[in-house]
Amino acid sequence: MYEMKPEYYTGIEAIDQEHGKLFSLAGETHELLNDNLLVDKTEKLNSLISELIDYTRIHFSHEEAYLEQIHYDRIAEHAALHRSFEESLMQFDLDDMGEDGESQNAFVEDLLGFLITWLINHIQRTDMQYVSHKG
Repeated sequence: MYEMKPEYYTGIEAIDQEHGKLFSLAGETHELLNDNLLVDKTEKLNSLISELIDYTRIHFSHEEAYLEQIHYDRIAEHAALHRSFEESLMQFDLDDMGEDGESQNAFVEDLLGFLITWLINHIQRTDMQYVSHKG
């Protein structure tokens, strides 16, 4: 369900692989949402958010290095979008999540919606701009 589709590929292998990992993390988030056997999702959710934060920072640093390499003229704007995503991701505070299953599922749903919407929009609208850039 949450996977790299042809329209998400930039043609830059390393970046496409990292985008694939981000879709994989979205898939794990979706699996957590639908895991009805797990009574308390806090621990798994904490681990997942930490991995998302860590991995997006790695990906963003790689992507920004690539943009510098090709002398992309909108790198500052692109990097600002990355920082905005990181800040938004940090707003998902587990202390705001209730302890009951319904509250936890709502929290996971919000996280998944944010993640997949941002990822798809960013790849298709922002990343594709540097794909066609001539350095």
